Amino acid sequence: MSTAIDLRGTCYRYPDGRCALDAVDLHVAHGERVALLGPNGAGKTTLLLHLNGLLRGTGSAEVAGLRIEDRVLRELRSRVGMVFQDPDDQLFMPTVAEDVAFGPLNLGLDRESVTARVAQALAAVRMEAAAARPPHQLSMGERRRVAIATVLSMRPQLLVLDEPSANLDPRSRAELIDILAAVDRTMLVATHDLPLAAELCERAVILDRGRIVADGPCAELLEDDALLDAHDLTLPAGFDVSRIVLRGRPLADAGA
Repeated sequence: MSTAIDLRGTCYRYPDGRCALDAVDLHVAHGERVALLGPNGAGKTTLLLHLNGLLRGTGSAEVAGLRIEDRVLRELRSRVGMVFQDPDDQLFMPTVAEDVAFGPLNLGLDRESVTARVAQALAAVRMEAAAARPPHQLSMGERRRVAIATVLSMRPQLLVLDEPSANLDPRSRAELIDILAAVDRTMLVATHDLPLAAELCERAVILDRGRIVADGPCAELLEDDALLDAHDLTLPAGFDVSRIVLRGRPLADAGA
């Protein structure tokens, strides 16, 4: 049976010789929500960039049912929705609607199908009213939601997010968690926001110095103070993991 992510012995060195990933084995089943945790420089973003072929290391890599090689990269990138930490890396069209339409249009879909996808994706992130607005006029939280919509409009099998709650105020963060909880997709979330991980993800993987050092139920890992301390991970003062209720999955696909 295929898995959403199947990395075996993945290694990657940057041009300066620094080892970013060191024999990483990572297996994510279809339908899982997994938090990828670790300190700055652990290799989290490098790992994410391997999932749609933006970086290519050594080892075996199968993602969204495709073994990663040059001939499948176009199809792979339609199956793997990557949301970058900075939404401005993904928003470049004159209006929100045009940004969300860009991917489906490049798939060769007809205008009617694209229009439907744009409406569904914007509804999923609660940004329908902003369809005609220029992205640069939106707040950080709004731009991040639009960036997610640009990915959802492609109807990916796997949703990959890099620090989705970074630089958000409390209200925008809460709205983001609500939105992600309603998306019925396999999800890998790289984050320093441990409470977000506890609320959204049933499983967590800790990456440090390019190696996976822990993999298990998210709540159990976050309750292990010694493990967190050893890898420079910190819960907010007074935060009680046991009081967090893991968000359930939607009854139907809200990601369209």
